[in-house]
Amino acid sequence: MKANKEFPETLIQAVRFFSDPDVALNFMASLRWPEGPICPECNSKEYSFLSTRRVWKCKGCQKQYTVKRGTIMEDSPIPLDKWLCAIWMIANDKNGISSYEIHRGLGITQKSAWFLLHRIRHAMKTGSFDKLSGQVEADETFIGGKSRNMHFRKRQKKITGTGGSGKAIVMGMLERDGEVRTAVIESRDGETLKAEIRENVEPGTELMTDAFVGYQGLSSEYVHQVINHAIEYVRGRIHTNGMENFWSLVKRALGGTYISVMPFHLFRYLDEQTFRFNYRKLNDRERFLLVCASMEGKRLSYDKLVGKTLMRAEA
Repeated sequence: MKANKEFPETLIQAVRFFSDPDVALNFMASLRWPEGPICPECNSKEYSFLSTRRVWKCKGCQKQYTVKRGTIMEDSPIPLDKWLCAIWMIANDKNGISSYEIHRGLGITQKSAWFLLHRIRHAMKTGSFDKLSGQVEADETFIGGKSRNMHFRKRQKKITGTGGSGKAIVMGMLERDGEVRTAVIESRDGETLKAEIRENVEPGTELMTDAFVGYQGLSSEYVHQVINHAIEYVRGRIHTNGMENFWSLVKRALGGTYISVMPFHLFRYLDEQTFRFNYRKLNDRERFLLVCASMEGKRLSYDKLVGKTLMRAEA
């Protein structure tokens, strides 16, 4: 990385900083290989650099490789400067950024922008074996269009005019002053809800839920506190307002920025919002670097993204 350029702290600084292809390349190379490039084929550290094409050639196996190899950017013809600016925007825009805005702003096709954003969401997916503890809120909600906004013919096909019919169900658990975890679930039945809680929350934790019947029966494993929303929304420290605030952020992004999201892809949009929420106390530069550091070892092909891989396997 060039020493005379200070690392950016804002979007406009990032656009200017990464506009130099050599700076963008040196940034990614130093992030991936702090001690020097390593061949992804044979792990050799002996290489030569082909500056005209900005690729490395391994002196061991004689294979050529780029800084994109083995990351979410692999096989992408989109240059690094556009990738890095897109990562900066999606990592830091509170309500998300649409593929059409990326298409217009970076000068790539909308289809390429859509694929690029999904690959970045794949890198934003975080996971941990540690379970939530302390004070934890759990809540579920429906994601989907309102019946009154549907065309008459579509509304007629719904079993009921309101409620959760035809909508996706998502479940979330929030550790107060900590992280949130989300999942798309098939059903709101007690077995499903309790399984998600047991998988993500440490036994003995103070667990707060609403009075929905699916949460009954958890008192033997958790300090289960219940708030009945038909009567009140807060009773001392007992409430699920933190989790409901997160759902409002999700729905604002889905309804205001992305407009229409297929249920098949919903979990990726949850990963995006979860990432920004969990790292909300970091600044823009730190969130950007965190996403960049998470790109290696992850690959999402277009066929897998749109379900063609799965369809071929089932055929």
